[in-house]
Amino acid sequence: MIVGIEGTIEKKEPTLLNVNVGGIIYEVFVSVNCSSKIIDTKVKLFITHIIREDSQTLYGFLDPNEKKLFDTVIKINGVGPKVALAICSTFTPSSFSNIVSTNDISMLKRVPGIGPKGASRILVELSGFIIDGEDDGNIDSNHNIEAALALESLGFKKDIVSKVLKSCKSTNTSDLVREALKFLQK
Repeated sequence: MIVGIEGTIEKKEPTLLNVNVGGIIYEVFVSVNCSSKIIDTKVKLFITHIIREDSQTLYGFLDPNEKKLFDTVIKINGVGPKVALAICSTFTPSSFSNIVSTNDISMLKRVPGIGPKGASRILVELSGFIIDGEDDGNIDSNHNIEAALALESLGFKKDIVSKVLKSCKSTNTSDLVREALKFLQK
């Protein structure tokens, strides 16, 4: 599995790079945002390597948060690498996180290849999506995320869990889970 590439750019297009790594040239698909940030011929990219029955494809990212966004979105049923790359090309990770937190379907429908049904499915699936560093060191939000994951692993639905956790007053993960379970079992 290829997780990173460092080399010289041989060819650059808006969504495609050919990167020479020690004499071997790799074809790497990138978002428009990523491509616009590359100004030097030397490049170091984080890679998502997708292996299919008939192909092996590399997707490159300068920003680890953009890679996280891509990797998260392609796990959604009906969203493939092309649509995920279109999302990365249309939004920055922080703006996408904002769209998810505000459930802004109209903004998400601006992405080529995403209609109203796809947009609503993506928003439902990613209700807890945040990027690294976005919470500005807010420890409470980390406890909420951990509590939400614990409750979801017990079989509770994401939307119900998030509503219940908003009403909880506890400040650590285990107390949040206990408090939320009291609400959920009513």
